[in-house]
Amino acid sequence: MTRQVSVWGGAFWLGRQTREAALDAARELDELGYSRLWTSGGFRDGVPSVYGEVLDATTRLGVASGILSIWHADPAVTVEAVRTFERDHPGRFLLGLGTSHAPVVDAKNANTYTKPYSRMVEYLDALDAAELPAQRRALAALGPRMLTLSAERSAGAHPYFVPAEHTAQAREILGDGPLLAPEVAVVLERDEDTARAIAHEYMRGYLTLPNYTNNLRRLGYGDDDLAGGGSDRLMDALIPWGDLDTVVAGIEEHYRAGADEVAIQVLTADPFTFPNSAYRELVTALL
Repeated sequence: MTRQVSVWGGAFWLGRQTREAALDAARELDELGYSRLWTSGGFRDGVPSVYGEVLDATTRLGVASGILSIWHADPAVTVEAVRTFERDHPGRFLLGLGTSHAPVVDAKNANTYTKPYSRMVEYLDALDAAELPAQRRALAALGPRMLTLSAERSAGAHPYFVPAEHTAQAREILGDGPLLAPEVAVVLERDEDTARAIAHEYMRGYLTLPNYTNNLRRLGYGDDDLAGGGSDRLMDALIPWGDLDTVVAGIEEHYRAGADEVAIQVLTADPFTFPNSAYRELVTALL
């Protein structure tokens, strides 16, 4: 499979107040040669309209939900949305599905988050019954069981918040063929204090979520690494930072570990702006 370089965009891509800026950024990604834009499905019910709007605004760029929570979008609604995207923009939308996180799901409906793996299987069964092709979907997968499911029932896996060592293990589990598209957050900042402040603030929220911390524990990280905003050791493993060459080298580790596609999330001091200059620098270096 040919290497693909993509972008991962956070919740600010979904906001109505930033929509025009998001569409402008997507048009530039299209022109620059990025393969795909992965963007969060958020935690409102249904399939966000932003996916269709980005597809309408661009000509070649792929779009993927990264991810759409199976607790927040009924399968029938999802099928209808994906069929519309496929009708209007054949082959350009990839449905990224995930089980999300117990604290997020239960905050909306208490005690809803039970048997997430079984729930995912049931969801995939519903998509199959509606004849939605398996190759038009991917799964957010961290542990061996979900990675195996992603290889068997979808195009492949989209791990999030993982070091390159996880990418290597994921490739071994997936085998040759299935898509492996990890998200990789980066900080293009030479000043160490500034870079660490940005990265640790980003890490802080994710390290409260058991799906991520359990995965990192499987990789050998302990309580000292996972406390607060995480240890510097964990940050250095998860988030390439520094000048352009250093950041690119960190991204390349994931390709060498077996990634077909890396979805790059650029972290900055202002998480609600579009880092267009960084997108330009990175794609030039990587392609």
